Amino acid sequence: MKMKKFQTLVLTTFLLVPTLLTACSSSTTTTSKDGAVSVAPAATAKVEATATNAPKPKKSSFLIGMSQANLGEPWRVTMNAQIAEAAKKYPDFKVVFADAAQDNSKQIADVENFIQQKVDLLIISPNEAKPLTAVVKKAYDSGIPVITLDRRVEGDAFTQHIGADNVVIGKGIGTWVAKTLGDKGGNVVEIKGLEGTSGQKERHDGFMEGIKSNPNIKVIAAQNADWLRDKAISVMEGILQANKKIDIVFGHNDPMAEGAYTAVKNAGRDKEMLFIGADGLPTPDGSIKSIIAGRLNATYVYPTGGQEAIDNAHKLLVDGVKLEKQIVLGTEEINKDNAEAMLKKYGGQ
Repeated sequence: MKMKKFQTLVLTTFLLVPTLLTACSSSTTTTSKDGAVSVAPAATAKVEATATNAPKPKKSSFLIGMSQANLGEPWRVTMNAQIAEAAKKYPDFKVVFADAAQDNSKQIADVENFIQQKVDLLIISPNEAKPLTAVVKKAYDSGIPVITLDRRVEGDAFTQHIGADNVVIGKGIGTWVAKTLGDKGGNVVEIKGLEGTSGQKERHDGFMEGIKSNPNIKVIAAQNADWLRDKAISVMEGILQANKKIDIVFGHNDPMAEGAYTAVKNAGRDKEMLFIGADGLPTPDGSIKSIIAGRLNATYVYPTGGQEAIDNAHKLLVDGVKLEKQIVLGTEEINKDNAEAMLKKYGGQ
């Protein structure tokens, strides 16, 4: 009788060993936002069986939150339009837009709202870097992938940044100014973007680098117009009253260059100086048409990155592709000699 009990115990133990080994060796694998993989042991054999056998349901739709710095700039209106157009390719994407109206507090609230909505991905073009950094980090740390467009935030709490190199653009414009004025040099006015934005600083720094090869160039006035055409008109009106000789006006974006031109035209001095900006929009009211019409003399292309943001969001959310930390978009000069060709190249009419 004892021998039978012993045999039964051995047999039972033998049958249980594979089950116990399976339960002890099972694990759950998770991947963090930065791509690191961690492995945690499963609590019980029953939990492991459920996790292993039940396939994770695929999402059929994704909510994208787009936080725009402001819609007072035509370039940003174009960015939103390109995002909306690109999203049409993906029926599983729904994009919700928020306009911060150049107000940091409003943009912070917009992002907080997107976090509450549990959006699947956040696209943001920050009004300013420092004030928006904390809330962008909050979204990122909560598990929401973040793509920043155009302007950066501080630190690296984002999934991907997409934008052109503003220093390169500024340097290209500075080089154009130096070459256009030649050895004799001349007087230059700089109409700058919003103070505290990365684009404003980087375009200024690049511009100063570009003109330093010509010691006879003098920047006789440099004032902020916050990227806005109407503000540039009033700023330029004041500069005109204080300066009798101006050779070139550089607007950090095309609307400010156009605003400066309007002020100069109204003063009857438009034949005295040249105008250059940055954006290069092919829209009916964009700078390529302005160059063709003779208001602006040149601009540098500043791509919005809207299409790239949506395409990369789809790669991440649907295809599971890990995104590069940074995408640098290209630029090129547009002037009176190539404006017609550039209009066609960028889809204008």
